[in-house]
Amino acid sequence: MEGERRASEARSSDLQVGGVGGERTGAGIPLLGDSGSCAPLQADVLVLDEDEDDLEVFSKTSRGEFDSSEFEVRRRYQDFLWLKGKLEEAHPTLIIPPLPEKFIVKGMVERFNDDFIETRKKALHKFLNRIADHPTLTFNEDFKVFLTAQAWELSSHKKQGPGLLSRMGQTVRAVASSFRGVKNRPEEFMEMNNFIEIFSQKINLIDKISQRIYKEEREYFEEMKEYGPIHVLWSASEEDLVDTLKGIASCIEKCCKATEKQMSGLSEALLPAVHEYVLYSEMLMGVMKRRDQIQAELDSKVEALTYRKGDTDLLTEEIGKLEDKVECANNALKADWERWKQNMQNDIKSAFTDMAEENIHYYEQCLATWESFLTTQTDLHIEEDSEDKL
Repeated sequence: MEGERRASEARSSDLQVGGVGGERTGAGIPLLGDSGSCAPLQADVLVLDEDEDDLEVFSKTSRGEFDSSEFEVRRRYQDFLWLKGKLEEAHPTLIIPPLPEKFIVKGMVERFNDDFIETRKKALHKFLNRIADHPTLTFNEDFKVFLTAQAWELSSHKKQGPGLLSRMGQTVRAVASSFRGVKNRPEEFMEMNNFIEIFSQKINLIDKISQRIYKEEREYFEEMKEYGPIHVLWSASEEDLVDTLKGIASCIEKCCKATEKQMSGLSEALLPAVHEYVLYSEMLMGVMKRRDQIQAELDSKVEALTYRKGDTDLLTEEIGKLEDKVECANNALKADWERWKQNMQNDIKSAFTDMAEENIHYYEQCLATWESFLTTQTDLHIEEDSEDKL
C-alpha cells in the first residue's frame, strides 16, 4: 500500500496546478483533449508499486458524456495495448499514437530501474494525451471505457468484442488483400508512402546517432568524475601547487555537474521525442497497409464483377459499400496526415531547438568556469612576481 500512498500524494499535488491549453510548472501534467474536443479532458499516469506494470490512471473532465468529473482506475500495460488495438480497429486509417516498448527504451535504461519507470510513465501519459487531443479519437467509446471502468468492468467489456472466428476471418481477408496488392494506388498516397519510407530511414538514423552521443557523454561524465579527486590527492604531495591543483579539481567538479544536467536534458527531452517518431514511422506503415487492404478488397470485387465471377447483384451491392468505405478511409487519412505532419514538425523543431539552447548554456558555463580559474592564476603570478622584485 506504500505505492498507493505515494501515488495519491503525487496525484493531489500534480492536479492542483495548471490550466487549459498549457503545461503545469514543475512535474505537472498537461491538459488533455483541449484542441479537438468541446471541453478539456485531463489525465495522469502514476506508478503504484515497484512493479512498473501496476499503474493508476487518474482523469478529470467537464464533458457531458461522462457520468462523473473524476475517475481513478488501475491499469496494466496490456490494457494500453488493448486500447491501441481497439482504436486501430475502429479507425484503421487514422494515425494512432504509438505506445512505448514494454521491456526496453532502445537500450537507454534497464527495466525496473527508476529511469526506465519514469520514462515509461511519461510515454504512456503522452499516449493518452495525444488520444485525448485528437478531434476524433477523443470521442471513441473504448477510450472512455479505458478511462472510467474499474478493472473487472474493463475485463467484461473486452469480452464483448468480436469472437475468435470473426477475428480470424478478418485476418484471413487482410492477408489475402495484402498478397493481391493494390493495382492503382492514387498518386497522393504514392507520395505519402514515399515520404514515410524516407522519413523512417532518417528518423531511425537520428535515433541511433542520438543514442550514441548520449552513451559517449555518459562515458565522458563517468571518467571526469574520477579526474577531479585525482588532482586533490596530487595536491597533497605538491606543496607549491596546492592552490592550482585544488582549483583545477574544483573546475572539473563544476563541469561534472553541468555535464550531468546536460545529459539529463538529453535523456528526458531529445531522446524520447526522436524515439517516439521512430515508433510513429512504424505506425504510419501500418496505416498505409490497412488503407491498401481496403482498396485491394474493392479491386478484387470489381475484378470479379468484370469477369462475372459470382452473383452480379450481390457484387454490385458489395462494390457500392466498399467504394464508400474506401472514400471514408482516404478522407480520414488525408485529414489526419496533415495534422500529424504539423505536430511532427513542431515537436522535432522544439526538441532540437531546446537541445541547441541547452548545449550553448552548457558550453558557456564550462567556459566561464575555466576562464575564472585562469584569471585567478594570472593574478597569482603577478603577485608572486611583485614579491620577487621586492
